Amino acid sequence: MSGAAALDALQMVRKDCGEMQRVGVCLVGAGRAGLVHARNIASRIPTAELVGLCDANPEAVHEVDGLFSVPALYTNYEEAVTNPNADAVVIGTPTFAHRDIACAAAAAGKHIFLEKPMAIAVEECQDIIEAVKQTGVKLQLGFMRRFDQSFLRAKSIVDSGEMGRIVLIKSTGRGPGLPPPWIYDLGKSNGILAEVNSHDFDSLRWFVGSEVCRVYADGANFKCPEAKDAYPDFYDNAVVNLRFSDGTLGVVDGACPCHYGYDARVEILCEKGVVFVGNAQSGSVTRVVVDGEATGIGTVHGDSVRSWRNLFRDAYLDEMEHFVECVLEDREPRVTGTDGLKAVEIVAAANQSLRSGKPVALNEGA
Repeated sequence: MSGAAALDALQMVRKDCGEMQRVGVCLVGAGRAGLVHARNIASRIPTAELVGLCDANPEAVHEVDGLFSVPALYTNYEEAVTNPNADAVVIGTPTFAHRDIACAAAAAGKHIFLEKPMAIAVEECQDIIEAVKQTGVKLQLGFMRRFDQSFLRAKSIVDSGEMGRIVLIKSTGRGPGLPPPWIYDLGKSNGILAEVNSHDFDSLRWFVGSEVCRVYADGANFKCPEAKDAYPDFYDNAVVNLRFSDGTLGVVDGACPCHYGYDARVEILCEKGVVFVGNAQSGSVTRVVVDGEATGIGTVHGDSVRSWRNLFRDAYLDEMEHFVECVLEDREPRVTGTDGLKAVEIVAAANQSLRSGKPVALNEGA
C-alpha cells in the first residue's frame, strides 16, 4: 500500500470524538470469548466502539445487546461485515466458520481480529492470508499469551541470552469443563489440540524462535464416554512431542475436561537454568495443614484458577488495545496470519500422528 493510500485508509477509520480517534468494531460470535472482547471494546478501550454484533443464535445476540446496547444487530455475518460504521471485525465464532467470515470481512475492507484456531485446515489459513494480502487490511490472531505480563517477562529473560539456549520446553494447557459437542467432531474442530492447545504451540514457537520440524503425538478419551460411539477418534487427553529445526525439544500436554480448574503452565529448560511461567494455583496464599495426628503429614491447600477469563483478563485487553492501535497507526500486528497458520500446521500434524501412531515430519531435516 502506498503512503497516500495508507493515509487515506487511516483517515477513514478515524472517528472524531473530541480529540480522540475511535475504531468502529463489529463482533461476529457472541460466545464466551466474544463476550470478553465485547466488554473490552465497549467499556475498556476508549479508542474503540462496538458498533455491531452478530451471532447465528438470536438469543445470544439479544443477551449481549442487553449488556452493551449495540447499535446494529445481525444473525447473518455477510450483512454484519458490511456495516458502514465498522472499520474492523472481531471473529469469535466456532473454528469451522472462520475462513468464510474472515474472507468476507477482508473483501468488505474491514480489518480483522481472528480468534484462535485460525481455521480448520492449513489451506483455509492460506485463503485468509491471501484475502488479507489482496485487500491490504490488518489481520491479528488472538494469541493473548503473547500479551500476558508473565509470558512477556519470560520471553525477555530467554531472549537476553543470560540463561543460554533453550534445551527443552514444556507447555501444559488444560480446560476445566466438558467441551461443547461440536468439538467431538474432529472434522469441525481438530480436537482439543486445536481448541485448547493452539496457545501452547504458538507460545513454544514464540519462545524458541524456530519452526517445528517433527511431531509425535498420542492421546485417548478418558472422560467423555458419550462421544466414543459417534466419534471414536475423539480424545480428551493428549501428549505431543516436538522437535524444532534448531534442535530444541518440546512437549505439549493437553486435557479437556480436567475438572480441577484452568491450568496453563510453561517450563523452559535452558543451558544455565530453568524458567517457570504460571502455576495451577490462583493467588499467592497457600495453606499447609497436618492431615491427621497419626500420620503427621502436611497437606497443601490452595485455590485453583477458575477460568482462562480470570487468568488472562489483562492479556485479552492488551491484545485488543494493540489491534486497535495497529488500525489507527497503520502498523502491522505483532501476531500475524503466519503465526496462526503455523499453529494449525502443528495441530494437523499432531492429529495425523495420532491416527498413524508414527512421527510426522513438517520440514526437511526432520
